[in-house]
Amino acid sequence: MNIDYQQLEKVARDIRVDIIKQTFHANSGHPGGSLSAADIMTVLYFHEMNVDPAEPKKYGRDKFVLSKGHASPVLYATLAHRGYFPTEELSGFRKFGSILQGHPDMKKVPGVEMSTGSLGQGFSSSVGMAIANKLDKNPGRIFALLGDGELQEGIIWEAAMAAAHYKLDNLVAIVDWNGLQIDGKNEEVITVNPVDEKFKSFGFHVIHVDGHSLKEIAEAFEEARAQKGKPTVIVAKTLKGKGVSYMEGKAGWHGKAPSEAEAKQAVEELGGEW
Repeated sequence: MNIDYQQLEKVARDIRVDIIKQTFHANSGHPGGSLSAADIMTVLYFHEMNVDPAEPKKYGRDKFVLSKGHASPVLYATLAHRGYFPTEELSGFRKFGSILQGHPDMKKVPGVEMSTGSLGQGFSSSVGMAIANKLDKNPGRIFALLGDGELQEGIIWEAAMAAAHYKLDNLVAIVDWNGLQIDGKNEEVITVNPVDEKFKSFGFHVIHVDGHSLKEIAEAFEEARAQKGKPTVIVAKTLKGKGVSYMEGKAGWHGKAPSEAEAKQAVEELGGEW
């Protein structure tokens, strides 16, 4: 399949611009880990996943779960640009009366398959969805995006153990490995390395990618499709705050909104329009 990487780059840029605008207008949110996941989300929704925004509940669709639910700005921007709801809704992020709450709500937002926020539970739900699809002979695949700090949750590894036990080759986990969490470097908080060997020991097929290379991400999903009898995890090395100079690699931007001047600078750096 031919992939228009230039078009995907444009989509990823637009998603990043809307992440900045959402968090600025709300004066709240999590821009750093949303920006790091934009390329992954772009490939998922604009190339890999079998979804139809016109029929968001269509049988046999692929499903995505944002296990790191605090990164809702990247999910909302992606869903809006994919056509699940008007992009104008993004300006209501975290505001009273908006469908776009701080964490995704499956009962309010078209395209959101699971309400998430409590770390680790999204991945567990994904495993349950994958088991259900196997039992129902539903061809839909399940994708879950995990934060690297989230891997410190014990429930992640209980879910991983179950996923391998039930041979869930319809499940793909993606770890947004940006190396930082709210309190600083993962290695200084609680190390989860070697993450690849851990998942492998739990029975996963492990793929490493540059989480900002659209080509590598697309190829990783293709490799995951070919796996039989075991789940896949894609460990994507990313940069927190990717695309915004003053946010890149800074743990302080985990959950802090930019000022107006900072937001305008970010949008300019990303090549967007204020």
